[in-house]
Order: sequence, then C-alpha cells, then structure tokens
Amino acid sequence: MRRLIVLAALAVCGCATGPERPAHPAVTVLEDHQRLPPPTTADAEAIRGSSKIGPFDTLSVDFFGISELSKDRLVVDAGGRISLPLLGSLEVDQFTPPELEAEIARQLAARGVREPRVAVNFLDVKSQFVTVDGEVKKAGLYPTMRGMTLTKAVASAGGLDENAKLENVVVFRTVAGQKMAALYNLRAIRLGYYEDPPVYSDDVVVVSASRARQLFSDVLGILPALTYVV
Repeated sequence: MRRLIVLAALAVCGCATGPERPAHPAVTVLEDHQRLPPPTTADAEAIRGSSKIGPFDTLSVDFFGISELSKDRLVVDAGGRISLPLLGSLEVDQFTPPELEAEIARQLAARGVREPRVAVNFLDVKSQFVTVDGEVKKAGLYPTMRGMTLTKAVASAGGLDENAKLENVVVFRTVAGQKMAALYNLRAIRLGYYEDPPVYSDDVVVVSASRARQLFSDVLGILPALTYVV
C-alpha cells in the first residue's frame, strides 16, 4: 500500500508548541523541522500539462504542415481569448493545452483542413493556483504568484475564521510522484520560530478546526476527493 508521508513542522517553544503527533498506520511522521520539499521539474511540467489556460498566460501554437499559421508567442487576453488565422478570436479560458489542441483541430477540420495537427504549449504561466480550504473566510483557488508562502495563501482566502486551529494547517504536495503532506503551526510561524514555508502551484492548503488526531482522521477521509491516494 502506498504511504502518505507527513512532515510535522514543530515549534521549539512551549508557548507555541507543535501539533500532537497523529496515530495512523498509513502516516509516517518526520520531525525535527524537516521541510516539505519543492516540486521537481517533472512535477511542474505535469502540472502545466494538466493546468487550465487562463488570462495573461503566454502560449505557443504550432500548426504542423501549415507553418504560416503557427504562432510562436500568444498572450491570452483578460477575457481569456486569443486570435488565430482562419479561426479568428477563440475563447481558450479553462481549456488545458491538450484540450485546446483538440478544439483547434476540430474547428480547422470543420473549415476543410485535412487531418490538422496542432501543438499548444505554455511559455509563461500567470494563472496557476493553490487551493485553500477548511476554516478560512473564502475557501477557493488562488493564483500562485512569485514568492507565495503559506501565510500569504491563507491571507488570500480572507484569513482564518473563528473556528480555525492555528496549529493545525496541512499543506499537500506531489514531489517526484510521491504524495506528501506537512502539518504546520501558523502561530509558531508568526512568532518566528520557523520560516513561512513556500507554497507552489497545485498545492492544497487545509486549515482545520480539529485537534491534530482528529485532523488526520478527517484528512485521510477526504484524500480521495483531493486525488491523493494513501
């Protein structure tokens, strides 16, 4: 059975102690402030390939065999549209690159182009997101801007609500294909006991209202909905 690795980020002061160690056979707790590692290059490429296109992303569009139609650099406008020869203005917002390839090929075929082959790739991504859920004022998807950290992600969601447990915040991430999670103490971060950890595109931040043991029971229960498999 695949194991979920949980990194417990613990404070070093009694006034801001870390969360209680969870007891669950599928969870391995690594202590001593071990950091949740960043995504690998392969992880980032996989995220980009499955990410929806959004406003201000920059794309390349290659038409194999019709080089005069290819575009080396197209910026998606604020309304989520691009303009292409033969097709005019296209609404591309919320397509993934493979989905957009199929849509462009479909429209070209409808205009009489035989067996069109299209490749769409991200050149620059402005619209990737982190998910913030749980005891925050505005749960949802928020853009992962340069320098995004855990406290900034929580602030993007309007901050904590009155039921939130500052010591029980989980960050989920895929690193080299391994599903990982880290348990953080926002109070300890605010007091400077350890650094505010970075968050990346496709991370999931869950702020709990439960004590740590109940938190991990809840988390393991909702993992399938978050596409994380224990």
